[in-house]
Amino acid sequence: MPNQDSSPALASFDITLRDGRAVHFRAVRPADEAELLQAFERMSRDARYMRFMRVVHKPNQERLRAVLASFPEAGIGIVATVPAADGIDIVGSAIAVVLGDGTSCEFAITVASPFGGVGLATALMTALIDEAKRRGLKEMEGFVLSNNQAMLRLAKRLGFKITSEPGDPTVRHCRMTLGSPSGS
Repeated sequence: MPNQDSSPALASFDITLRDGRAVHFRAVRPADEAELLQAFERMSRDARYMRFMRVVHKPNQERLRAVLASFPEAGIGIVATVPAADGIDIVGSAIAVVLGDGTSCEFAITVASPFGGVGLATALMTALIDEAKRRGLKEMEGFVLSNNQAMLRLAKRLGFKITSEPGDPTVRHCRMTLGSPSGS
């Protein structure tokens, strides 16, 4: 079973991207629903396809609410925010949903196009991996489209083992065995 320690939830922190922009990381919360919907609307058709592995025109708000309400107990959600006229914009997110066995999780990541290629995806995935380790999870996996070369390169660089998905040449399975929390 995952570590059920009483340590605080994911800490908020700021990072500076390679292009000098500052981004704030924090745990996702149910109050982020409207900002997440805005982020979805700003995604290009291609970005939506890469993230959801199918054409998605409209988000499933009930599912979004259920996922948000399940965190942090049933998973990890991290958002990257920047100041905006209406308060904040979510420019990236990383989630890991704990699977039925209670020791592994499945990840998904989204980065807004204007924030691609400057280290945001790497920082989000690193924070997600570190939090999964802190919680005592043993394995992280994700399914990535074969043509999503940027995500596959990132996964390989971070130490994921990448294999073909049996019966579906369009998908790659990325899997990582998680060790102890960083610094432990």
